[in-house]
Parts: sequence; C-alpha cells; structure tokens
Amino acid sequence: DEEEDYMSDLFIKQDVRPGLPMVRRMKEAIQKEEKQKEANEKNRQKSIKEEEKERRDLVLKSALGNENRGFALLQKMGYKSGQALGKSGEGIVEPIPLNIKTGRSGLGHEELKKRKAEEKLENYRQKLRMKKQANEEAADQFRIRFKNKQEERKMEGDLRKSQRACQQLDMQKDIDVPKETWYWLEPEEEDKKDEEDKEDECTSSDLSVSEKLNILTAYLREHHFYCIWCGTTYEDSEDLSSNCPGDSAADHD
Repeated sequence: DEEEDYMSDLFIKQDVRPGLPMVRRMKEAIQKEEKQKEANEKNRQKSIKEEEKERRDLVLKSALGNENRGFALLQKMGYKSGQALGKSGEGIVEPIPLNIKTGRSGLGHEELKKRKAEEKLENYRQKLRMKKQANEEAADQFRIRFKNKQEERKMEGDLRKSQRACQQLDMQKDIDVPKETWYWLEPEEEDKKDEEDKEDECTSSDLSVSEKLNILTAYLREHHFYCIWCGTTYEDSEDLSSNCPGDSAADHD
C-alpha cells in the first residue's frame, strides 16, 4: 500500500474534526442494518394466513364488477354504480362490511367478554357509591355526636350554675343542709381536682344531668322564685310567672 501524499487534494479535503470518524462509522452501520432488514423482509416467505389476508383485503377493497350476479341483477333493475339503494335513494351506498373472525374463540365469546367488562365496571361504580354514602353517613354521625357533646357540656355548665345559686340562696335562708346532696356544688367537684369524689357523686344518683337540671330549676323557682336563665330573683310566684318567659333555656331563647 502506497502512503497518501499529504499535499494531495484528497488528503486536504478530508474532515479531520475529532469524533467525526466514529459518528460516520455508526451511521454506516445503522444504514447497513436497515438495508439488511429490508432484504430479509422481502426474501421472507409469507405464511398461508398472511397470503389469505392480503387476498381478502384486496377483494374487499375492490368494487363489485359486472361478473358479480347480485350486482348484475341490480343493474337490470336500473341500479347505477355509486347510487344509494331504495326507491327514493335513502339506502346504503357501500355494501355491509364483512367481519372476519380470525381468533379461535367460540361464537358469542366477544359479547360475553364485553358484558363481563361492563358488569365489572358497574360493580366498581357501585362500590364507589357505597363508599361515598358510608363516608357521608359517618360525617353525619360525627356531627350529631359533636352537637350532642356540646349540648351536654352546656347542660353540665347550667347545672353547676344552678347548684352554685341554690347553695347561695339556701344559705341566705339559714339552710345548712341541702335538700339533696347534689343540690349544692362541692368545692372539689367545682375545681375538678379529686376524681374519687367525682366518681362517688356519679354513683350516688341515677339521675342524668338533664333530669337534675330540671329538678333543681323547679326547686329554685318554687322555693326561691329564682330563674337561672334570667339571673333574677322575683318577689313571689305571681311575679315570676308574669315576668319570666319559662323554666327552660329554650323558653328564654
């Protein structure tokens, strides 16, 4: 091999930028691989199914000719190519498409598969609706419990207020012992520091907070002419009945 002359035109015109020879070789290899794939595809022998499909597609794409008996009968009755069927031309123009079944599944399998998919989707939607309904019911129950808890706390506050007022009014009349033990508010219960005394107080009576409040409210009105809702001591029962709206918080709202 003769060494190239570095002063020749061939040597001067060559691109000597770094990296370009590698890029050029990669492009040539890719082009060579693509050409080899095309050659293999052309030389590959088609299967019987592929040949049948190609022939079928070719026939289906081509329009009906005079050799078709059905088309020949239509022409005898005045039909022209491209014309819609029907007396007034409102029918179809193209033949009904032919659906070729190529799979090995039995007849009706696709409909069954479609129906199962729809049932699965409907079950999923039903689960979503049930979950949404359960969440809404849980939220409603939480709001009810929260409201009841607030009302119970308010009622407990009203009861303590009534107990405190009852003790003051009884002592003003020189009553040293309450009519019932829970009529007066003990200091330990007011400060909520002694849990044992609180448990004893809860077990001492079977009455609920609401029942205690109603009984104590009636006692204050009858014996002291006092209404905790108004915060007023009236002169007598007649003054109380005429000026006080009622014996409950709802009556005063």
